[in-house]
Amino acid sequence: MRPFAYERATDARGAVALVASRPGAAFLGGGTNLVDHMKLGIARPDLLVDVTRLPFDTVETLPGGGVRVGAAVRNSDLAAEPLIRRDYPLLAAALLAGASGQLRNLATTGGNLLQRTRCPYFQDLTTPCNKRAPGTGCSALDGHHRTHAVLGASEHCVAVHPSDMAVALAALDAVVLVLGPGGERTIPIEEFHRLPGDTPDRDTVLTHGELITAVALPPLPRPLAERCAYRKVRDRASYAFALVSVAAALSLSADGTTVADARIALGGVAHKPWRASLAEAVLRGAPAGEEAFRAAADAELAAARPLPGNAFKVPMVRNALVAVLRDLAAGGPGREAAR
Repeated sequence: MRPFAYERATDARGAVALVASRPGAAFLGGGTNLVDHMKLGIARPDLLVDVTRLPFDTVETLPGGGVRVGAAVRNSDLAAEPLIRRDYPLLAAALLAGASGQLRNLATTGGNLLQRTRCPYFQDLTTPCNKRAPGTGCSALDGHHRTHAVLGASEHCVAVHPSDMAVALAALDAVVLVLGPGGERTIPIEEFHRLPGDTPDRDTVLTHGELITAVALPPLPRPLAERCAYRKVRDRASYAFALVSVAAALSLSADGTTVADARIALGGVAHKPWRASLAEAVLRGAPAGEEAFRAAADAELAAARPLPGNAFKVPMVRNALVAVLRDLAAGGPGREAAR
Protein backbone atom coordinates (compact mmCIF):
# COMPACT_ATOMS: atom_id res chain seq x y z
CA MET A 1 0.00 0.00 0.00
CA ARG A 2 1.37 3.39 -0.98
CA PRO A 3 1.08 6.03 1.76
CA PHE A 4 -1.46 8.81 1.26
CA ALA A 5 -2.94 11.68 3.25
CA TYR A 6 -6.61 11.86 4.18
CA GLU A 7 -8.82 14.91 4.74
CA ARG A 8 -12.52 15.00 5.57
CA ALA A 9 -14.20 17.86 3.71
CA THR A 10 -16.51 20.18 5.64
CA ASP A 11 -17.60 22.35 2.71
CA ALA A 12 -17.71 21.82 -1.02
CA ARG A 13 -15.68 24.83 -2.11
CA GLY A 14 -12.94 23.99 0.35
CA ALA A 15 -12.83 20.43 -0.95
CA VAL A 16 -12.58 21.65 -4.54
CA ALA A 17 -9.82 24.12 -3.69
CA LEU A 18 -7.84 21.45 -1.85
CA VAL A 19 -8.01 18.87 -4.65
CA ALA A 20 -7.38 21.47 -7.35
CA SER A 21 -4.22 22.60 -5.58
CA ARG A 22 -2.76 19.08 -5.47
CA PRO A 23 -2.18 17.27 -8.81
CA GLY A 24 -2.12 13.94 -6.96
CA ALA A 25 -5.30 14.51 -4.94
CA ALA A 26 -8.64 12.78 -5.50
CA PHE A 27 -12.15 12.97 -4.09
CA LEU A 28 -13.35 9.97 -2.09
CA GLY A 29 -17.04 9.03 -2.09
CA GLY A 30 -18.19 5.46 -1.62
CA GLY A 31 -14.80 4.26 -2.84
CA THR A 32 -16.17 1.11 -4.49
CA ASN A 33 -14.11 1.75 -7.63
CA LEU A 34 -11.30 4.02 -6.45
CA VAL A 35 -10.20 1.86 -3.53
CA ASP A 36 -10.04 -1.22 -5.78
CA HIS A 37 -7.81 0.70 -8.18
CA MET A 38 -5.58 1.85 -5.34
CA LYS A 39 -5.13 -1.77 -4.27
CA LEU A 40 -4.25 -2.76 -7.85
CA GLY A 41 -1.83 0.12 -8.24
CA ILE A 42 -3.80 1.74 -11.04
CA ALA A 43 -4.70 4.83 -8.99
CA ARG A 44 -2.01 6.37 -6.78
CA PRO A 45 -3.42 9.48 -5.11
CA ASP A 46 -1.25 11.16 -2.49
CA LEU A 47 -4.29 12.80 -0.89
CA LEU A 48 -7.88 11.60 -0.54
CA VAL A 49 -10.50 14.24 0.24
CA ASP A 50 -13.57 12.55 1.73
CA VAL A 51 -16.74 14.27 0.45
CA THR A 52 -19.29 11.82 1.85
CA ARG A 53 -20.36 14.20 4.63
CA LEU A 54 -21.12 17.13 2.35
CA PRO A 55 -24.85 17.96 2.08
CA PHE A 56 -25.40 16.17 -1.24
CA ASP A 57 -27.41 13.18 0.01
CA THR A 58 -30.99 14.20 -0.78
CA VAL A 59 -33.48 13.75 -3.61
CA GLU A 60 -35.54 16.90 -4.21
CA THR A 61 -38.22 18.03 -6.63
CA LEU A 62 -37.31 21.06 -8.73
CA PRO A 63 -39.58 24.13 -8.92
CA GLY A 64 -40.13 23.79 -12.66
CA GLY A 65 -40.62 20.04 -12.50
CA GLY A 66 -38.06 17.30 -12.50
CA VAL A 67 -35.79 16.03 -9.75
CA ARG A 68 -32.40 16.91 -8.30
CA VAL A 69 -30.40 13.91 -7.04
CA GLY A 70 -27.48 14.73 -4.77
CA ALA A 71 -24.13 13.25 -5.73
CA ALA A 72 -23.81 11.49 -2.36
CA VAL A 73 -27.16 9.65 -2.59
CA ARG A 74 -26.45 5.93 -2.32
CA ASN A 75 -27.51 3.73 -5.23
CA SER A 76 -29.74 1.58 -3.00
CA ASP A 77 -31.48 4.64 -1.54
CA LEU A 78 -32.05 6.14 -4.97
CA ALA A 79 -33.53 2.91 -6.33
CA ALA A 80 -35.92 2.76 -3.36
CA GLU A 81 -36.88 6.45 -3.41
CA PRO A 82 -40.69 6.63 -3.99
CA LEU A 83 -40.34 9.71 -6.20
CA ILE A 84 -37.88 7.92 -8.49
CA ARG A 85 -39.93 4.71 -8.58
CA ARG A 86 -43.05 6.66 -9.51
CA ASP A 87 -41.71 9.19 -12.03
CA TYR A 88 -38.46 7.58 -13.28
CA PRO A 89 -38.93 3.80 -12.98
CA LEU A 90 -36.37 3.31 -15.74
CA LEU A 91 -33.67 4.69 -13.44
CA ALA A 92 -34.77 2.56 -10.50
CA ALA A 93 -34.67 -0.57 -12.67
CA ALA A 94 -31.17 0.20 -13.96
CA LEU A 95 -29.86 0.77 -10.43
CA LEU A 96 -31.27 -2.53 -9.22
CA ALA A 97 -29.56 -4.31 -12.14
CA GLY A 98 -26.15 -3.06 -11.06
CA ALA A 99 -23.55 -4.71 -8.84
CA SER A 100 -24.69 -6.38 -5.61
CA GLY A 101 -26.87 -5.18 -2.77
CA GLN A 102 -23.81 -4.61 -0.60
CA LEU A 103 -22.13 -2.42 -3.21
CA ARG A 104 -25.34 -0.48 -3.94
CA ASN A 105 -25.52 0.34 -0.22
CA LEU A 106 -22.15 2.08 -0.49
CA ALA A 107 -21.85 3.38 -4.05
CA THR A 108 -22.91 6.98 -4.69
CA THR A 109 -24.60 8.72 -7.60
CA GLY A 110 -21.55 10.82 -8.42
CA GLY A 111 -19.15 7.92 -8.04
CA ASN A 112 -21.25 5.69 -10.27
CA LEU A 113 -20.82 8.18 -13.13
CA LEU A 114 -17.06 8.13 -12.63
CA GLN A 115 -16.56 4.37 -12.79
CA ARG A 116 -13.66 3.31 -14.93
CA THR A 117 -13.64 0.40 -17.34
CA ARG A 118 -13.39 -3.22 -16.20
CA CYS A 119 -11.14 -4.12 -19.15
CA PRO A 120 -8.73 -6.81 -17.83
CA TYR A 121 -5.76 -5.10 -19.48
CA PHE A 122 -6.57 -1.79 -17.79
CA GLN A 123 -6.52 -3.63 -14.47
CA ASP A 124 -3.30 -5.55 -15.17
CA LEU A 125 -0.19 -3.41 -14.68
CA THR A 126 1.96 -5.92 -16.56
CA THR A 127 0.18 -5.28 -19.89
CA PRO A 128 0.13 -2.27 -22.23
CA CYS A 129 -2.96 -0.07 -21.92
CA ASN A 130 -3.44 3.38 -23.44
CA LYS A 131 -6.11 4.23 -20.89
CA ARG A 132 -3.83 3.49 -17.95
CA ALA A 133 -0.52 4.50 -19.56
CA PRO A 134 -1.05 6.62 -22.71
CA GLY A 135 1.08 5.66 -25.66
CA THR A 136 1.79 2.07 -24.61
CA GLY A 137 -0.80 0.44 -26.88
CA CYS A 138 -4.12 -1.39 -26.54
CA SER A 139 -3.68 -5.03 -25.57
CA ALA A 140 -7.36 -5.80 -26.13
CA LEU A 141 -7.18 -5.26 -29.89
CA ASP A 142 -5.33 -8.53 -30.42
CA GLY A 143 -6.22 -10.05 -27.07
CA HIS A 144 -9.35 -10.89 -25.10
CA HIS A 145 -12.04 -8.43 -26.20
CA ARG A 146 -15.28 -10.39 -25.88
CA THR A 147 -16.87 -7.75 -23.63
CA HIS A 148 -15.53 -4.74 -25.49
CA ALA A 149 -16.92 -1.96 -27.67
CA VAL A 150 -18.63 -2.28 -31.03
CA LEU A 151 -19.55 1.41 -31.36
CA GLY A 152 -17.45 4.56 -31.08
CA ALA A 153 -14.13 2.82 -30.37
CA SER A 154 -10.74 3.82 -31.76
CA GLU A 155 -7.43 2.16 -32.50
CA HIS A 156 -6.28 3.44 -29.11
CA CYS A 157 -9.01 1.88 -26.94
CA VAL A 158 -11.93 -0.51 -27.27
CA ALA A 159 -13.01 -0.60 -23.61
CA VAL A 160 -16.61 -0.03 -22.50
CA HIS A 161 -18.16 2.00 -19.72
CA PRO A 162 -19.50 -0.33 -17.00
CA SER A 163 -22.32 1.69 -15.40
CA ASP A 164 -25.98 0.63 -15.57
CA MET A 165 -27.22 3.80 -13.90
CA ALA A 166 -25.50 6.04 -16.45
CA VAL A 167 -27.25 4.27 -19.34
CA ALA A 168 -30.65 5.09 -17.85
CA LEU A 169 -29.55 8.67 -17.19
CA ALA A 170 -28.55 8.99 -20.85
CA ALA A 171 -32.04 7.96 -21.94
CA LEU A 172 -33.55 10.42 -19.45
CA ASP A 173 -31.57 13.45 -20.70
CA ALA A 174 -30.00 13.98 -17.28
CA VAL A 175 -27.75 16.95 -16.55
CA VAL A 176 -24.67 16.70 -14.33
CA LEU A 177 -24.09 19.60 -11.93
CA VAL A 178 -20.43 20.31 -11.20
CA LEU A 179 -18.49 22.63 -8.89
CA GLY A 180 -14.94 23.49 -9.85
CA PRO A 181 -12.24 26.05 -9.11
CA GLY A 182 -13.91 28.41 -11.60
CA GLY A 183 -17.41 27.99 -10.16
CA GLU A 184 -20.44 25.94 -11.10
CA ARG A 185 -21.36 24.50 -14.48
CA THR A 186 -23.89 22.06 -15.91
CA ILE A 187 -23.03 19.28 -18.36
CA PRO A 188 -25.64 17.33 -20.34
CA ILE A 189 -25.09 13.63 -19.64
CA GLU A 190 -24.52 12.93 -23.33
CA GLU A 191 -21.53 15.30 -23.25
CA PHE A 192 -20.21 14.20 -19.86
CA HIS A 193 -18.50 10.95 -20.90
CA ARG A 194 -16.03 10.87 -23.78
CA LEU A 195 -15.36 8.50 -26.65
CA PRO A 196 -11.73 7.35 -26.62
CA GLY A 197 -10.36 9.01 -29.77
CA ASP A 198 -6.61 9.41 -29.29
CA THR A 199 -6.90 10.30 -25.57
CA PRO A 200 -8.61 7.26 -24.02
CA ASP A 201 -7.13 8.04 -20.60
CA ARG A 202 -9.77 10.80 -20.24
CA ASP A 203 -13.12 9.22 -19.40
CA THR A 204 -15.08 12.44 -18.87
CA VAL A 205 -14.90 16.15 -19.66
CA LEU A 206 -14.21 16.99 -16.01
CA THR A 207 -11.00 18.85 -15.22
CA HIS A 208 -8.89 18.18 -12.14
CA GLY A 209 -10.60 19.52 -9.03
CA GLU A 210 -14.13 19.53 -10.41
CA LEU A 211 -16.63 17.84 -8.10
CA ILE A 212 -20.00 16.40 -9.09
CA THR A 213 -22.60 17.87 -6.72
CA ALA A 214 -25.85 16.56 -8.20
CA VAL A 215 -27.65 15.11 -11.19
CA ALA A 216 -30.78 16.86 -12.46
CA LEU A 217 -33.53 14.92 -14.21
CA PRO A 218 -35.96 16.88 -16.40
CA PRO A 219 -39.65 15.93 -16.18
CA LEU A 220 -40.38 12.67 -17.98
CA PRO A 221 -43.72 12.74 -19.82
CA ARG A 222 -46.14 10.31 -18.19
CA PRO A 223 -46.63 8.17 -21.35
CA LEU A 224 -42.88 7.50 -21.43
CA ALA A 225 -42.73 6.75 -17.70
CA GLU A 226 -45.50 4.20 -18.09
CA ARG A 227 -43.81 2.32 -20.95
CA CYS A 228 -40.16 1.95 -20.02
CA ALA A 229 -37.72 -0.84 -19.27
CA TYR A 230 -34.09 -1.61 -18.57
CA ARG A 231 -32.91 -4.94 -19.93
CA LYS A 232 -29.43 -6.23 -19.14
CA VAL A 233 -27.88 -9.19 -20.96
CA ARG A 234 -25.04 -10.69 -18.92
CA ASP A 235 -23.15 -13.91 -18.36
CA ARG A 236 -24.79 -14.64 -15.03
CA ALA A 237 -27.92 -13.52 -13.22
CA SER A 238 -26.32 -11.16 -10.71
CA TYR A 239 -23.18 -9.17 -9.97
CA ALA A 240 -22.03 -9.15 -13.59
CA PHE A 241 -21.41 -6.30 -15.98
CA ALA A 242 -23.55 -6.00 -19.07
CA LEU A 243 -22.55 -7.63 -22.31
CA VAL A 244 -25.35 -5.48 -23.71
CA SER A 245 -28.01 -3.39 -22.01
CA VAL A 246 -31.00 -1.41 -23.27
CA ALA A 247 -32.71 1.49 -21.51
CA ALA A 248 -35.87 2.40 -23.39
CA ALA A 249 -39.07 4.39 -23.01
CA LEU A 250 -41.84 4.46 -25.58
CA SER A 251 -45.05 6.41 -26.07
CA LEU A 252 -47.69 5.59 -28.65
CA SER A 253 -50.41 7.46 -30.48
CA ALA A 254 -53.91 7.55 -28.99
CA ASP A 255 -54.95 4.50 -31.01
CA GLY A 256 -51.76 2.62 -30.11
CA THR A 257 -50.63 2.04 -33.67
CA THR A 258 -47.85 4.63 -34.08
CA VAL A 259 -44.75 5.56 -32.10
CA ALA A 260 -45.18 9.08 -30.78
CA ASP A 261 -41.85 9.31 -28.97
CA ALA A 262 -38.94 7.10 -27.96
CA ARG A 263 -35.93 7.37 -25.66
CA ILE A 264 -33.21 4.74 -26.05
CA ALA A 265 -29.70 4.31 -24.65
CA LEU A 266 -27.41 1.30 -24.89
CA GLY A 267 -24.83 -0.05 -22.45
CA GLY A 268 -21.93 -2.46 -22.85
CA VAL A 269 -21.31 -1.30 -26.42
CA ALA A 270 -19.12 1.81 -26.18
CA HIS A 271 -16.65 3.84 -24.15
CA LYS A 272 -19.65 5.81 -22.84
CA PRO A 273 -23.38 5.21 -22.41
CA TRP A 274 -24.60 5.23 -26.00
CA ARG A 275 -27.66 7.36 -26.79
CA ALA A 276 -29.38 5.69 -29.73
CA SER A 277 -30.47 8.88 -31.48
CA LEU A 278 -30.63 7.30 -34.94
CA ALA A 279 -32.94 4.55 -33.69
CA GLU A 280 -35.15 7.13 -31.98
CA ALA A 281 -35.44 9.14 -35.20
CA VAL A 282 -36.51 6.07 -37.18
CA LEU A 283 -39.15 5.16 -34.57
CA ARG A 284 -40.88 8.53 -34.21
CA GLY A 285 -43.96 8.49 -36.40
CA ALA A 286 -43.41 4.89 -37.51
CA PRO A 287 -45.89 2.03 -37.08
CA ALA A 288 -45.43 0.40 -33.67
CA GLY A 289 -44.42 -3.01 -34.99
CA GLU A 290 -41.59 -5.44 -35.62
CA GLU A 291 -40.55 -3.99 -38.96
CA ALA A 292 -40.01 -0.50 -37.58
CA PHE A 293 -38.28 -1.83 -34.48
CA ARG A 294 -35.77 -3.79 -36.58
CA ALA A 295 -35.24 -0.82 -38.90
CA ALA A 296 -34.47 1.36 -35.88
CA ALA A 297 -31.96 -1.15 -34.53
CA ASP A 298 -30.31 -1.53 -37.93
CA ALA A 299 -29.99 2.25 -38.31
CA GLU A 300 -28.20 2.53 -34.97
CA LEU A 301 -25.93 -0.44 -35.63
CA ALA A 302 -24.90 0.59 -39.14
CA ALA A 303 -21.79 2.21 -37.64
CA ALA A 304 -20.85 -0.84 -35.55
CA ARG A 305 -17.27 -2.02 -35.98
CA PRO A 306 -16.93 -5.21 -33.94
CA LEU A 307 -13.73 -7.12 -33.37
CA PRO A 308 -13.49 -10.85 -34.14
CA GLY A 309 -14.17 -11.85 -30.56
CA ASN A 310 -17.21 -9.65 -29.96
CA ALA A 311 -19.04 -9.70 -33.29
CA PHE A 312 -21.86 -11.53 -31.50
CA LYS A 313 -22.72 -8.28 -29.76
CA VAL A 314 -24.20 -6.72 -32.90
CA PRO A 315 -27.06 -9.24 -33.28
CA MET A 316 -27.35 -9.31 -29.48
CA VAL A 317 -27.97 -5.56 -29.39
CA ARG A 318 -30.44 -5.84 -32.26
CA ASN A 319 -32.40 -8.65 -30.66
CA ALA A 320 -32.41 -7.09 -27.19
CA LEU A 321 -33.59 -3.72 -28.48
CA VAL A 322 -36.32 -5.21 -30.66
CA ALA A 323 -37.52 -7.41 -27.79
CA VAL A 324 -37.71 -4.47 -25.40
CA LEU A 325 -39.59 -2.30 -27.91
CA ARG A 326 -41.97 -5.16 -28.68
CA ASP A 327 -42.74 -5.60 -24.98
CA LEU A 328 -43.25 -1.89 -24.44
CA ALA A 329 -45.54 -1.57 -27.44
CA ALA A 330 -47.61 -4.41 -26.01
CA GLY A 331 -48.17 -2.43 -22.84
CA GLY A 332 -45.43 -3.19 -20.34
CA PRO A 333 -43.51 -3.17 -18.16
CA GLY A 334 -43.71 0.54 -17.19
CA ARG A 335 -43.72 0.91 -13.43
CA GLU A 336 -43.11 -2.82 -13.16
CA ALA A 337 -39.57 -2.04 -14.29
CA ALA A 338 -38.76 -0.67 -10.83
CA ARG A 339 -40.21 -3.54 -8.84
